[in-house]
Amino acid sequence: ENIYLGSEINIFEEKLKRNEKLIKDVDIDKVIKLLSEGKVVGLIQGKAEAGPRALGNRSLLLDPTLPNAKDIMNRIKKRETFRPFACTITEEKVNKYFDMEKTQYMMLAAQAKKLAKETIPSLVHVDNTCRVQTVNKNQNKILYSILKNFKIPVLMNTSFNLSGKSMVEKFLDVLWTIRNSELQYVYFANYKILLYKE
Repeated sequence: ENIYLGSEINIFEEKLKRNEKLIKDVDIDKVIKLLSEGKVVGLIQGKAEAGPRALGNRSLLLDPTLPNAKDIMNRIKKRETFRPFACTITEEKVNKYFDMEKTQYMMLAAQAKKLAKETIPSLVHVDNTCRVQTVNKNQNKILYSILKNFKIPVLMNTSFNLSGKSMVEKFLDVLWTIRNSELQYVYFANYKILLYKE
């Protein structure tokens, strides 16, 4: 029932550089606003996911309705342009977009329905499938709240790392990633702190 078994991140273990800032007392409304503006937001909370998927505790999130969403995320992660992305969706809405029921570990690829192909084409692969994670409020309260309050209940969700690098495990890893990519925003949900670079 709980896949979040990894390490936690101490955000005070490394000094920031001049162009990096921390804003305190930031709630998810600010995260939703950034996502609505087409920004990629790193989400860090609690213990890291165990296993091969990003499940909302070490994730990079993006609005999947953007026509160039896949290109934006692949550029940040420094991956090949053809690489597909998975999605996170509220459990109660998944069947409107995909031919499946709940699947909280992002281990299954589902056939996309018409609504998905029309509204989130960046998440639909050439074979008409998408790897899906469903979320409910008991499983991941913060990620669920973001999805419930976003314009649609779906977000592009990929692991918080660059191509060829392991998922972030320490604050130093987060800083290295933000310094070596176009990523600008990271939200530490447990601290209600937003890290950003100018």
